[in-house]
Amino acid sequence: MGSKQSNKIFDFKLLSRVLSFVRPYKLIFFVSIFFSISLGLLSVARPIIIEYTVDNFIIGKNPEMLLKYTLIMIGLLFLESIFQFLFVYVANWIGQSVIKDIREGLYRKILSFRLKYFDNTPIGALVTRSVSDIETIAEIFSQGVLVVFSDLFKIAIILVWMFSNNVSLSLITLAVFPILIWATKYFQRAMKSAFEDERTAISRLNTFVQEHISGMKIVQIFNREEAELDNFKEVNATFRKATIKAIWHFSIFLPVIEIMSAISIGAMVWYGGLNILLGGEVTLGMMMAFILLINMLFRPVRHLADRINVIQRGIIASNRVFKILDTDERVHSNGTLKLERVQGNVKFENINFSYVEGEPVLRDINFEIEAGKTLALVGATGSGKSSIINLLLRFYNIDSGSVFLDGKDITRYDVQSLRSHLALVLQDVFLFSDSIYKNIVLDKDISIARVEEASNAIGLEGFIEQLPGGYNYNVRERGIMLSAGQRQLIAFLRAYVCNPSVLILDEATSSVDVQTESLIQQAINKLTEGRTSIVIAHRLATIQNADKILVMDQGRIVESGTHDDLLVKKGYYSKLFELQFSS
Repeated sequence: MGSKQSNKIFDFKLLSRVLSFVRPYKLIFFVSIFFSISLGLLSVARPIIIEYTVDNFIIGKNPEMLLKYTLIMIGLLFLESIFQFLFVYVANWIGQSVIKDIREGLYRKILSFRLKYFDNTPIGALVTRSVSDIETIAEIFSQGVLVVFSDLFKIAIILVWMFSNNVSLSLITLAVFPILIWATKYFQRAMKSAFEDERTAISRLNTFVQEHISGMKIVQIFNREEAELDNFKEVNATFRKATIKAIWHFSIFLPVIEIMSAISIGAMVWYGGLNILLGGEVTLGMMMAFILLINMLFRPVRHLADRINVIQRGIIASNRVFKILDTDERVHSNGTLKLERVQGNVKFENINFSYVEGEPVLRDINFEIEAGKTLALVGATGSGKSSIINLLLRFYNIDSGSVFLDGKDITRYDVQSLRSHLALVLQDVFLFSDSIYKNIVLDKDISIARVEEASNAIGLEGFIEQLPGGYNYNVRERGIMLSAGQRQLIAFLRAYVCNPSVLILDEATSSVDVQTESLIQQAINKLTEGRTSIVIAHRLATIQNADKILVMDQGRIVESGTHDDLLVKKGYYSKLFELQFSS
């Protein structure tokens, strides 16, 4: 939000955008408005009936009518309670329905982002937007807009009745309102600033906790417990300070309203009492009604301040959520072609690419892989090997040049259709907290029989059958119940059941333990058989049989050829080979 907007108590543009999500539930929304209007009428009816009862049946000494009107008041109280229940239920139902839709839209948007967005955005901040901020938006409906409408309607009815019965008494009662309105505007601006600080602080807190729990192994192995606790205390104290700042403003505002209410009642009782003593038009019943209505008038005003706080929190939270919904971080593509069959011929032509503008990581990359062949990429860390894979998978947009699959630019293909024919096995395998079977199929329509058949084909059936529950074994968060080598085997099986046309192995054998190395090699041989394969490896022993090896250095291809050809050249590759096998 700009500086101009930041001075406003409300950003009505944002509020109207939030309210636009009510459209699918407009019938229920109008029902809730009906309940709010009914509540306003029922609550004001009681003081009016009390006035009539006091003046006509208590002073007039009519016990039969007194009983009758007392029962009417009790009946209205019960009816008001029923309407209160219905209003609260419907308002919360609308709020939860709206945030369900917003959360689904937000998550759909996050799923569409290219990896560059996640490189620059803390995961904890996204968690805050998806959970905490959206829950705050729900309160706009359950405790904000609908309740404010009900309170404003109630205030309007009270004022109309007051002025229609006694203008002088009404003016005396409302004499403090200009001060109250000024105080309200002042405190709302102060509280808006405090709420913005509070949402920023909770985002930092969530980010810190998520990041450090994920990296707990590093924290403990380097004895960082005390240092990280001190850092957490600092972040937590910032959140506490921001929250207390908001509470402090609000805690001052409530007593101001109570003082104004007391002054209003005192002034009304003084003026009304004198009027009665002097034989004026004010009656005892009218004074009792005014006292009740003043309390009812200031109660909505007091609640109104609270409701405005709720709406402000919701608007600030919605601004943070809408910033993500409005972010254009997708892989730009107008491709509509659907891939039915893929031969697997891959070509990179004049590719230049950078993650950060002005800092190129790939320079003038040109190569081609024939269908069914194996290409190996070697080079030092940071030479650009993984970047080539990222561009083929369309995780990032290319600065210049073209990537072709079967003779057509991959930007012409639908992204999901393209990726459905590619499979990637990474060095750091990510497994979800679920069964081995679910981690293999990833909710695709692949039967357990097909998974077992694939497991037998690449020689992994023995490894899985040893585990308690076999394919139903829950690997827990990030696959913590399995070793690095076992997680790697799951990743190979996951790739194999997809039957990809192009297989990509990104350092997929670097973290393999001795016991599973033979299984991994057997799986690789089966996976690469008859399909185009791109292998990134530091261990040159695993790529000696590749049809072509590209040697990369500082974002450029410096050598190209087979293993034997590159050894004969006595260049960069030959030196790497000698270093690894000198012993």
